[in-house]
Amino acid sequence: MHRATKLILISILILMLMLIRYFEDVLFYDPYLTFFENDYLYIDSPRREVLKLVAFTTLRYLLNTLISLAILFVVFKDKSIIKFSTLVYAVAFFILMLFYLYFVINPRQEDYYLFFNIRRFLIQPIILILLLPAFYYHKLKN
Repeated sequence: MHRATKLILISILILMLMLIRYFEDVLFYDPYLTFFENDYLYIDSPRREVLKLVAFTTLRYLLNTLISLAILFVVFKDKSIIKFSTLVYAVAFFILMLFYLYFVINPRQEDYYLFFNIRRFLIQPIILILLLPAFYYHKLKN
């Protein structure tokens, strides 16, 4: 693949991640979007529909994951990296979702900061930001 084509594809995929973030309040049900914009450490947890919230959080994680895997494929062109990354995303989703559900079902003000950060891993492509340099370093080392 030519360098220009690769850069255009990566740019389009990053733009897709940005659009998910920009239109998050329209595309996804998430009462925590406005909750965490405010002084959340001193207010009660918002009213929420747990099943709907989990479904939309899962959808958002899935969209971010698919786009992130596409970015990793365009950058590295290595199926073993994609397989390993898929496993990392699946395990991370399972673990993060368990904690997420705990905090959604049992909201306590002293846990809001930890909940905020766990939620951030589910709704933003942070795992991609961790995997890209790790695979790049691994590629350089080999």
